[in-house]
Amino acid sequence: MSLEPGSEPEPTPDPLLKRGFVRSALGMATLDVSPFRRHRDFRLLFIGQGITFFGSMITSVALPYQVYLLTRSSLAVGLLGVFQIGAILSLAFLGGALADARDRRMMVQLTEVALALMSAVLLVNTVLPHPQLVVLYAVATLATGLDALQRPSLDAILPRLVERDELMPAAALLSLRSTVGMIAGPALGGILIATIGLASTYAVDIVSFVLSLIALRAMRAVPPPPDAERPSIRRVVEGLRYARGRPELMGTYLVDMVAMFFGMPEALFPAIATHFGGAGVLGFLYAAPAVGSFVATGTSGWTKHVHRHGLAVIYAAFAWGVAITLFGFIRSLPIALFFLACAGAADMISGMFRSTIWNQTIPDALRGRLASIELVSYSSGPTLGNVESGAVASVFSVRTSVVSGGILCVIGVAVLGLALPKFRKYDARLQ
Repeated sequence: MSLEPGSEPEPTPDPLLKRGFVRSALGMATLDVSPFRRHRDFRLLFIGQGITFFGSMITSVALPYQVYLLTRSSLAVGLLGVFQIGAILSLAFLGGALADARDRRMMVQLTEVALALMSAVLLVNTVLPHPQLVVLYAVATLATGLDALQRPSLDAILPRLVERDELMPAAALLSLRSTVGMIAGPALGGILIATIGLASTYAVDIVSFVLSLIALRAMRAVPPPPDAERPSIRRVVEGLRYARGRPELMGTYLVDMVAMFFGMPEALFPAIATHFGGAGVLGFLYAAPAVGSFVATGTSGWTKHVHRHGLAVIYAAFAWGVAITLFGFIRSLPIALFFLACAGAADMISGMFRSTIWNQTIPDALRGRLASIELVSYSSGPTLGNVESGAVASVFSVRTSVVSGGILCVIGVAVLGLALPKFRKYDARLQ
């Protein structure tokens, strides 16, 4: 090719440079599995708890379905949530105190055994000639209370199993595991109920607990600090005071609770489904946020390059509110499901950064008690949010409830971001 005098050929892009850029971009968008590869005890916990969570998701479909079979009342099914939130508020703080005073692996083992017994009670009750409704309520309450006792110990184990710089990818892996369970568990639960019956479905859950206990048994002990004190009210209050004095922690609790209280529309899904085609659509509405969460965790490699974690939580909660607001306006089912998936992705991103802040900043001696506060914050927000959305819909309309909730979520998150500058400016590199 001839060139004009004095002109220079345009540089040809280096194919190696282009390939390097593509590899770098893919690496940032790929799930980091290094904690799973490097740490044996993390692998055991990941696999064992993944199996038992899958079984619990199956039972989470079977138990309310059985309540409905016995009563033919949606109100009776809804009352399960009232007993469950009561159990969480009653026992979460005790679970946190025990997590800081006892071997955390042993606490998880003991509660797993008790939870397996709860599933066994469900099985026995189901094979009776006349299954008892009161047994279902009692088991739902006790199982939720046992989970509240277990969860702080389970959450407090993580920083003892991986390195500090692996907390973010470890949180992403655990989130991905939970998301898969929330998508596949209920779906399999419905299939099992229809094919092998309720009793055999509960038996599957019992088997999942046995497999989890085998994995926990193979792990090394996770003892408390040498100077750990016995559980007491004073120890619980000590944890509450610590949390109150740490703006970065209070920010994680408050932002999530505001986002869930105003922007949680799940209680409205049955009514929304009637506008999109009926009961056949309901499952898609429930699954869409979990699908978004799955995508967010599966492409979470970029999160380890983000250091302003507080700001990331604010942005993610803000995005949740925007997605819920747009969902409320949409009349097309595919687009509505898309915005629900976007909301689920935003919520999962917020959760990953909140979890990392907790694990990076809380001393190990307080980890269990602070985990109980986290449990209360992320459990009560969605439950109260469903009550709020249902109340607003009953006074105005379903659409008004969804849209106003999304807008109030955005406003509330923005106000908290301005009111908590230390949380907003939190930088993991300075910790």
